[in-house]
Amino acid sequence: MNCRIGCSACCVAPSISSPIPGMPDGKPAGVRCIQLTDDNRCRIFGQPDRPTVCNNLRPSLEMCGTTDDQAFTYLAWLEQITRPALENHSHDEIHTKTS
Repeated sequence: MNCRIGCSACCVAPSISSPIPGMPDGKPAGVRCIQLTDDNRCRIFGQPDRPTVCNNLRPSLEMCGTTDDQAFTYLAWLEQITRPALENHSHDEIHTKTS
């Protein structure tokens, strides 16, 4: 399967924790990658400074669906289910809320 030209779901929906040129701390989920062109193509495709996660991501029917909306929905769901459960909460906060 090939990427749908102009989709950009994998460059917007997921968080990327590794540095991206122009985004040294990576990017949060739902934020457009700074390396996307106006026509939703990757400026650093094939370049050595492109994040490994981007290089390793391959389009598939499961991930991309048949529409851009399906791709965004799937990747947002994947981001949600793989987010650490205790993100941004200290042990004491969790203990206090569950006691």
